[in-house]
Amino acid sequence: MRKRIVALTVAAAVLAISLFGLPLAAGVAKYYLDDERAELERVADSTALALADDLARHPATVQLPATGGDADVAVYAPDGRLLAGTGPATADEIVARAMAGEPVRGDPDLAFATPVTDDGVLVGVVRTTGGRFEFYLRIVLTWLVMLGLAVAALGLTWLVARRMAARLARPLEELSRTARRLGEGDFTVRARPAGVAEIDSAGTAVNTTAERIGDMLERERAFSANASHQLRTPLAGLRLQLEAALDTTDPDEVHAAVRDGIETADRLERTIHDLLTLARDQRPATGAADLGALLAEVEQGWRGLLAAGGRQLRIVVDDPPAPRASEAAIRQILAVLLDNAVSHGRGTVTVTARDAGGAFAVDVSDEGPGIGDDLDPFARRESGTGRGIGLGLARGLAEAEGGRLWLSRPAPPTFSLLLPIDDPALAVG
Repeated sequence: MRKRIVALTVAAAVLAISLFGLPLAAGVAKYYLDDERAELERVADSTALALADDLARHPATVQLPATGGDADVAVYAPDGRLLAGTGPATADEIVARAMAGEPVRGDPDLAFATPVTDDGVLVGVVRTTGGRFEFYLRIVLTWLVMLGLAVAALGLTWLVARRMAARLARPLEELSRTARRLGEGDFTVRARPAGVAEIDSAGTAVNTTAERIGDMLERERAFSANASHQLRTPLAGLRLQLEAALDTTDPDEVHAAVRDGIETADRLERTIHDLLTLARDQRPATGAADLGALLAEVEQGWRGLLAAGGRQLRIVVDDPPAPRASEAAIRQILAVLLDNAVSHGRGTVTVTARDAGGAFAVDVSDEGPGIGDDLDPFARRESGTGRGIGLGLARGLAEAEGGRLWLSRPAPPTFSLLLPIDDPALAVG
């Protein structure tokens, strides 16, 4: 690209110099020709004026005056004889024509002849000629100077074009490398400002595209991690239900197990839909959540799973206000907290929905040994166990809904969720 810019700039300069220089060169040559002819006429006229009396009285002893120029001067008698000066020994064509009484200019020769008269009588002819070599040398030297200036202008144009090409091409090359890295999957790359409005506009578009693609990819990765974590426990419950159905021959129990399996599958489908909605920020307008339906889902989905491990689920409703939050978010937060209690806790799991003084609160606790002070339960783990993924997701969902999620008591472990209520006059403190 740089070579192309330089070549186009130099070509434009050559065209401009040619369009201006060639007519100027022709004008210079014509100017020198006119100047030379004017000089010959001046010398001839001054010589004729100085010799008019001598030619009339003493033509044989005529002496040429000093002309102060480089022109060759010759004086001829009316019969065509050369009386003095430098020229042909006898009158040539231009001198013969001047004897008719009118000045004659040689064309294309650099010569001029003018008649010399005394009281209206022709007494001689003055002929002047210029040096052709000196004339053409003057033109050629001038043209060489013009050519040198043109070459210098082209050289300067080439230098400026190289600098401008580098200034234009460098940000475009960087933008190309940025786009190439973006195409290779590096969505953190960003184009730097170049100071050129058009290039900066393209760079901004590339940066916006990289940010959107990176954000989309991050959302999909988060969805994959969260979905694998959130679906693990319901799938385990579905497996237990199906295994229980295989262990019985009672048609009623088989029918009940199949029905429970279908309900679990429905909850799995709802979980996937919730995760997709939350991951893509396609949330509906937030209103009052149906707390009764949410607690009923908790009862239906987790009591059997806890019972399979010899544990109990206890739900306490202490006159709570209706939370103003997305049901999908609350459902997933409770699923994370209950899964944490099932996987890492012991004994009875208690879910308490209560009024927290102008806010809705729900506590999830179990009878486990607790969490050490040096352990952050919301931090993601790198061990591959998945611990920390769900709690981090739950805290992010709570904050997105304008609420808070924290470990309110380490032993026995109790997680508390605080959400705004459906009352514009109150807010979470």
